[in-house]
Amino acid sequence: MTFGEKLRLHRTKMKMSQSELALKAGLGINTIGNYESGKTYPKDRRTYGVLAEILGVDADYLHNENDDFISAAREKYGLRGKKDAEALLGDINGLFAGGDLADEDMDEFMRAVQESFWRAKEKNRKKYTRRDYAVKD
Repeated sequence: MTFGEKLRLHRTKMKMSQSELALKAGLGINTIGNYESGKTYPKDRRTYGVLAEILGVDADYLHNENDDFISAAREKYGLRGKKDAEALLGDINGLFAGGDLADEDMDEFMRAVQESFWRAKEKNRKKYTRRDYAVKD
């Protein structure tokens, strides 16, 4: 679940409008709207703490996206896998949120990641599927 999705979920659970949350947090209403839509993220880590306190959740919970991916990496590869997954996601989030890449370069990066994923998935399908179950290409 993304930061924006978590923010909206807990704000609505508390029956609070975007403008009420913005006022309590000392932020603009457009800022809250942009957070919830995923257009922007807080630049200052303290903002996560302020929002978390208002919403009654942990700041790390709000800040950490892709918790399922990180948990799976920890289960499969241990603490080092967890740290590597967090570092990878942090680098990618930084690349998109505050990086200097043009939109077309970000699109190209995402296409390359997706192509790598599908190639690896196909390779593993061929590698781990029993021959008598394999679909003929």
